[in-house]
This record gives sequence, structure tokens and C-alpha cells, in this order.
Amino acid sequence: MVTCRECEYEINQATEICPHCGADLTSLSEESTTPAKKPTLGKILLRWGMVLGVLLAAMWSFLWFVVTPRTGNVTAEAEANAVAAIHDVYAQLRSYADARGGAYPSDLEQLGLQVRQAAQLAQSDGYQLEYTPSPAEGDGAIHNYSLEARAGNYGYRSFYVDISGVVRATKENRGATSADPPIH
Repeated sequence: MVTCRECEYEINQATEICPHCGADLTSLSEESTTPAKKPTLGKILLRWGMVLGVLLAAMWSFLWFVVTPRTGNVTAEAEANAVAAIHDVYAQLRSYADARGGAYPSDLEQLGLQVRQAAQLAQSDGYQLEYTPSPAEGDGAIHNYSLEARAGNYGYRSFYVDISGVVRATKENRGATSADPPIH
């Protein structure tokens, strides 16, 4: 139930005219018909300033996350990391062969954590390390291999090393081979 604004008797809420006093209940009261104050210029400027501040902060945070600062030569850093990874794996292969009488492993998994970390470093810069052992010889041991760091990014050099320890590179869109020139 609702009470009438004029006589304060309880009436049905769907009633448009009070049955007790005859007051028109459809018209708005005087309090609600008074116009609201217009906001002052200071309030308007404050609201716009807050909206613009939030938008600028959102755009800045988006750009801060998306656009990473690139300092130096990114290609040279990636290639240097790939060569360092090849040197790390080569050193592990040499120590494995020295301990096993000149026999190399059938895959890089046997060399452990340091080789896995070197491969992950190369992969983080867009390189894929590929170890290719030669077929086993008469004694059942592998005595030769090749190790490639293939570039996944166009314009990066690919690298190659074998048991000689000479790292070779090519800028062509293919894997490096023993016929490519050595790096200095």
C-alpha cells in the first residue's frame, strides 16, 4: 500500500486520484519539479581531467607492456647468443667424447642440464639447435657429428660446427654447412 501525498491515507498504488481528498497523484510533487543545479565549470573540468587522466594512464600502461625497449643491435645479440650456445654444446660434446674414448652421444639429452639451458638460450633468440650424429661405425660408437643453429628469423645468420670446432655461418635462407665460411 501507498499513502496519499496530501491526506496521508493508505490507498492502492495504481490509483491516480485519491478517493479521500481528490488529489491528482499522477503529477510530480514540487520538490521533484525544481530543476537540478547545473554543474559549475570547475566540476566539469575536474570530471574531464579525470577521464582524460584514466585514458592516458591506460594507453601508457598498454604501450609499456607491448612496446619493449630495444637497445643495441638485436640481430647481433641474438647471433652472439646462438654462437655462445653452440660453443657450450661443443664443449660438452668434447668432454663427453674425451670421457668415452672418442665416442659421441646419439642425442643431446645424454649431456644434461647445461646443454638444455644452452638450447633454451638459443631458442629464446629465435634459433633451433639441431644435433646430427653420424651413423655408428663398426665398433658401435658414433665418431662424428654436426651441430647447427638454424635461424628462425629472416635475415639472421645460421651457424654450423662439427668435430673440428670451427664455427661456420651463412646469411642465406638455409642451414649452414661445412662449405660455408668460418666466423671470426
